[in-house]
Amino acid sequence: MSDDAPVADDRSDEPREGTAVPAIRRVAGTGVPIRGDDIDTDQILPARFLKAVTFDDMGEYAFYDQRRDDEGTLNDHPLNEFQGANVLAVNDNFGCGSSREHAPQGLMRWGVEAIVGESFAEIFQDNCKSLGIATLAVDHEDAVDLQDFIEATPDAGIEVDVREETVQYDGKTVEGEVPDAMREALLEGIWDTTAVMRTNLDRAKAVNDSLPYTDD
Repeated sequence: MSDDAPVADDRSDEPREGTAVPAIRRVAGTGVPIRGDDIDTDQILPARFLKAVTFDDMGEYAFYDQRRDDEGTLNDHPLNEFQGANVLAVNDNFGCGSSREHAPQGLMRWGVEAIVGESFAEIFQDNCKSLGIATLAVDHEDAVDLQDFIEATPDAGIEVDVREETVQYDGKTVEGEVPDAMREALLEGIWDTTAVMRTNLDRAKAVNDSLPYTDD
């Protein structure tokens, strides 16, 4: 992998037979570092935007307050400085706080396709899985090294390998951990359960009709 250019993204694999959902084996691109422990979902997506009828504009609201100064002008927050990146590099207990799915929705719609960090709040991590966002947990030193690397070389390529549970950059490979349920769902293309069910409506109806406790 080149140190100064992103490699191709592998998120668009063909859907597995019987689903409309692509398998996600790896995510490649460039990074955006968000430093700090215990960054909660209210920071990621402020509560006042939860009243939106759809998720369509959530990308605009990601880290909304942190990205602006007191006058509302965009500042030097990483999401303003690293436009076009798709691999988020974070620290400990990222996504803690309320269980709002709007937080990963906002990150996804901003452009995030994978997150590498020290640890993640469980519900946030599960919400990421349902959107096809891979999360890879790495050691503290590895997380900080990745953030330093991104800041020093913002256009350099980074690759998160879901199957191998690694992140590759700057000619090295760092091992991490993807939760078993997430890893299986991403690799098998079954992470979007709604889409899977819609693709298999006939089978779902047949099962429903066969159950003795369901209405005709």
